Amino acid sequence: MLAKPNENVKYVNMADIIEKHASHVSLSDADAVNLIELLFFAYRDFVSDPDTILDGLKFGRAHHRVLHFVGRAPGMTVAQLLDILKITKQSLSRILKDLIEQGYIVQREGAEDRRQRLLSLTEKGERLWRALITPQMQRVRDAVGGNSDMQKLLLGLITDENRPSIEAWLKSSLIVKPRA
Repeated sequence: MLAKPNENVKYVNMADIIEKHASHVSLSDADAVNLIELLFFAYRDFVSDPDTILDGLKFGRAHHRVLHFVGRAPGMTVAQLLDILKITKQSLSRILKDLIEQGYIVQREGAEDRRQRLLSLTEKGERLWRALITPQMQRVRDAVGGNSDMQKLLLGLITDENRPSIEAWLKSSLIVKPRA
């Protein structure tokens, strides 16, 4: 339960009250477990539409993650993608091999550093990425509406160590916003 708002403080909206009094909010163990389970169920349903599309192509969620981040930041390096996904080079190589061989991603060497491998979606990859992200964007819009507190909640679930790089990623000028 929220603490009683201070009558001397002017609040703009409910989010201000929640933020000002968040330190007074305490979840019971049962409520925390319910939220954990809701995250599991939400993720299951959130990925269900893309899973169906990917299954028809014999791709999995790892392929989806690669397509997503390359679609969001065309020209990113393999090293950047490895840093984001936190997977081994060997794992990424297998996934990239599939996506490159089937014409979804193109890999080019860097202009200044020829050792760099720059990744971009092909036209075919762009169509697939849009097909995967469109139902997810709609689920997010339907669930969140105009409430930005959801982003604060999800950022709060990320470790202190990882949060700055993820916040930087979200603000990065490299990011291409999806055209839905």
